[in-house]
Amino acid sequence: MNIAAQLAEEGEKMNPLLPAWPEIIIGLLCFFIVFGILGKKLLPSIEKVLGERRDAIEGGMERAQAAQAEAQALLEQYRAELAEARHEAARITEHAREQGAALIAEMREEGQRQREAIVAAGHAQIEADKKQATAALRQDVGSLASQLASRIVGESLEDHARQSGVIDRFLGELEAKAAASAGAK
Repeated sequence: MNIAAQLAEEGEKMNPLLPAWPEIIIGLLCFFIVFGILGKKLLPSIEKVLGERRDAIEGGMERAQAAQAEAQALLEQYRAELAEARHEAARITEHAREQGAALIAEMREEGQRQREAIVAAGHAQIEADKKQATAALRQDVGSLASQLASRIVGESLEDHARQSGVIDRFLGELEAKAAASAGAK
């Protein structure tokens, strides 16, 4: 019991919540030393790191805003260029349509000229063929008529000059009758 009594007496003298004064002084002295060392060495580097972070964050935000403004400007520029390209494409398309229409009209005119030239050449060829056929027919008719007349008359009508004159006179009379009958219609 002695020990228990002794502890009880010391407990009354010593409060477990309040340490002894020499311990408080040593503790406070160590605290200020550690606080001073931390304040002199660690606090400036912490301030420096925090400042760098603040600058990085603020600078990053400014850079992000600048990049966003630049991106917006580029977007507007691309939109303007796209609108201009669309306008240019529409203008080129319209120009091509106009050229196509002009080319079609030119080709039609050329086709019309060629058609008229072909028709005129055809008419000229028909007229030439008609004259050639008429001349050949006159000669054949004249030859046949003179042979027929020779047989009917019984004498030769081989005299070429006389034969040509008779044939030409006969055919002239036929053409005159044909023209008169065409004029009467």
